[in-house]
Order: sequence, then structure tokens, then C-alpha cells
Amino acid sequence: MLKKTFVLGSIFLFLLIELSCKKEEIIEDCTDCRTFIPASSQRTGDAEKGKNYLSYGDFVDSGIPSDLFNSTLGLFLGKDNSLQRTGINQDLNFAYTRFINKDGVDLIAPNCYQCHAGYVDGKFMIGLGNTFADFTGNQAAFAGILDQAVAARYGQNSKEMTAYAPFSRAVKVLGDKLSTQTVGSNSADKLALVLAAHRKQDDLTWQETPSFAIPQSVYPVDVPAWWLLKKKNAMFHTAEGRGDFARLMMASSLLTLQDTVKARSVDQNFKDVLAYLLTLTPPKYTGTIDQSLASTGKTLFLKNCAKCHGENEGPNSYPNFLVSQKEVGTDPSVIEFYKNNQAFTTWYNGSWFSKNPFGANLTPGDGYVAPPLDGIWASAPYFHNGSVPTLADILNSKNRPVYWQKANNPNNYDHQKMGLKYEVTTAKTDPYTFDTTIKGYSNQGHTYGDILNSNEKLAIIEYLKTL
Repeated sequence: MLKKTFVLGSIFLFLLIELSCKKEEIIEDCTDCRTFIPASSQRTGDAEKGKNYLSYGDFVDSGIPSDLFNSTLGLFLGKDNSLQRTGINQDLNFAYTRFINKDGVDLIAPNCYQCHAGYVDGKFMIGLGNTFADFTGNQAAFAGILDQAVAARYGQNSKEMTAYAPFSRAVKVLGDKLSTQTVGSNSADKLALVLAAHRKQDDLTWQETPSFAIPQSVYPVDVPAWWLLKKKNAMFHTAEGRGDFARLMMASSLLTLQDTVKARSVDQNFKDVLAYLLTLTPPKYTGTIDQSLASTGKTLFLKNCAKCHGENEGPNSYPNFLVSQKEVGTDPSVIEFYKNNQAFTTWYNGSWFSKNPFGANLTPGDGYVAPPLDGIWASAPYFHNGSVPTLADILNSKNRPVYWQKANNPNNYDHQKMGLKYEVTTAKTDPYTFDTTIKGYSNQGHTYGDILNSNEKLAIIEYLKTL
């Protein structure tokens, strides 16, 4: 397991001011290109309890019997105490949690850290999107083999099989419906849709026949860093997550929960989880920073970038804008996903999740949230689909690689280009190769940095190290 002095010439400065002013005028005059996202009231909770629940809680309350897990997947994963857990979880990989269920069965199940923790520049970070989580395979075949192993070891009518069954059922339904093209690409939107289709709206009990059509398409998303949540008025890339954030997040338990009785229990704990997430701070850059150059970069950033991404200083420095796809120009597939699958949002907005008090809703916009940039150095790759490996490539659209293979080793950070180390290839060669020619994986759009000269780009990158 991966532990995963420039002087601006007056002529360049003059051209920069001219070009950036023109760009600002375009944004100002553009009709509905930026939409303010209003805030929603949020519950308060106990941050320490929330941290404990994320590490030890049974919000996914079905899984693989522990001794079977340890003799199979556990051997592959090895010992890992990145979360500094104690007790029966002490040596378990951070992406899994071990717990004893109400019937005394010892189980191991995936947890939130499977997608929301990882390594960058050799350092483990809670709340970082896991760019090495692998969703490229078909999990249904694995579930079938596991079914046989559980039955053979414990018996078809055993309490272990009963405890394992909801997990198996979900994995089989998800099957190849979540398969992405690249390791690190996340299929969270499709996951939510599939699980919702197999749940009744009112009591969330399981139904074998989906209540609405499930599309074949799987479009990747890059997992946003948890430490950004304290600034945001909506969750997720198209601002679809509105209302109570704790209610939105606890939907991860749909994987295995039996009904709304369990849902209410999980929901009460997730107000504490939210409180914990709001305490997270962005990681400090681990390399060196040229403060003089960063100061120049700050001036350029405030002139060219802060209108959408915020000034990063003061309590009201983040504007919370949804920027239209027409304006930003990035891959439209995730937006199209919600437009073409309105039965999913209708299901959610009429389900138990939307009920007051503490109701949540899915209201996807026709664009993408311009995110806060706190800790941006650590959260490569970039764009909502993770199609751009470095900040240098963000600021120079012509240099973005069509095919790029990220380094699969602990020293995977590029301090010069600021992002993931990668090699340019001429085709997709393996699951670690990102192919931007595939629908949903495009690196198009957000070409604002192209108006800057090379020194100005370096200065902005230096400033971004400080956030």
C-alpha cells in the first residue's frame, strides 16, 4: 500500500493589466456566468466524538468476517496504523474499520477514509482525496468468490453469513457500474445513484428492482479536500449538495443499512463528524518558499484569480460562486450526468434524507464550484475530474498532457511543477495512465493562466504554496 528574483518588465506588466482587465470585463458582463450559492444552517456537534466515530464507528454496519479478511485482503494490505487507532483497529489499514456487531460478529468494513485520506510527498493526511484508491475493477466477481468463502468457513445459515449478507448484496449490485478508467478517479456520483435506486424513498429498505433507470456511463470526480468544507455553502462539484451537511454525508451508510432506524442513529453521529471536519486545517507546504516571489504572486492572484476563488484572508474572503460551464469551459460530463438522471435527484429530494428537521437536497447547477484554494499544493491532480496533474499545467493549457502516467511510489510529488510526478505517454498503457480523450476525462477549459507570461505563472505558483 502506498504511504503515499524575477523582475517583471514594464511592458509585460502593462500587457498583463490590459489583458486581465479585459478578462474581468468579460466575466462582469457575462450573463449568469457566476451564481452565488447561499448558506444553509448547520447542526453543531462534538468534534472529538466525530473523529472517534469516523475511526471506529459502524456507519457501514455489514462487512467481511474479520478472520477471513485478515487471511486474505489483510495479507495484501499489510499492517498500517496511519490513523493511530488502538484496540482491534490498531494495525488495520486506514481505509477499513473493525467492529463487533449487535449479534457479536467480528467484522471489517470500508470506511470514509477509503476516499478521504491519503499520502502526498510521503506524508499521510486526513481529509485529502485519495488519488490511489482503485475503482477500475468489477467488484461483483470478487463478491461471488467471497460468498463461497464465507459459506465454506462459517456455514450458509451462520450468524457470520447473516452479518455479511448486506455488504455482499450491495457489492454485487454495484458490480461494474462504478468502474473508472484510471486509478484515483472516483465514481461517487454514480455510487450514490445506484444505491438510491435500490432503496425505498420512505424507509430506505432494500429493493432488488431499481426504482429508476441506472445509466451505463461513469464519469470521474476528484475528491475535494475536507478542510475546504468550512468555507463552502454547498457540497460537491456542481453545488448539488445543499442543506444539512451532516445529512448529506451520512448517506454513505446506504451501502449496508437496513432501514431508517439505523439511518437515524448514523445521522445523530454525523453531526459530530461534521464538527470534526470543520476543525481540519490545510497542510503547510513541505518545501521552500521564495517569499518575495510569493508576494508578487499574491498581487497577480488577487487581480486575476480571487474574483472566483477568493482572497484567502478574512472570514468573508471566499465568494461561494458556481461558475457556468460555458464560462469556465471544463469537461461538462458531470453536469450532463445530473441533467440526464433527474430521477435520481427527484428520489433524493423526496426521500427520508430531505425530511425536516435537518433535511438536505440535491440541487445541481449548470456549472462547477470555483473551490477555495487552501492547501491547493497538496490536492493534485486538479479540475473536478482530476485531469490535470500539476499547477503548472493548470496555468498553461497548451502544455497539459493528453496521456499521462502518474508515479506509483512514495516520492510522487513534483515540487517544481507543483503536483503529481508523471510521464507523458502516447497512449493509455495501464490503469495509472490518465487518458484525457475519454468522455468525462477531458482536461479542457480554465485557460485563464494562458494570458500570463512565464515569470508571472511562477510567481502565482509560489503564492499558492503559502495557502
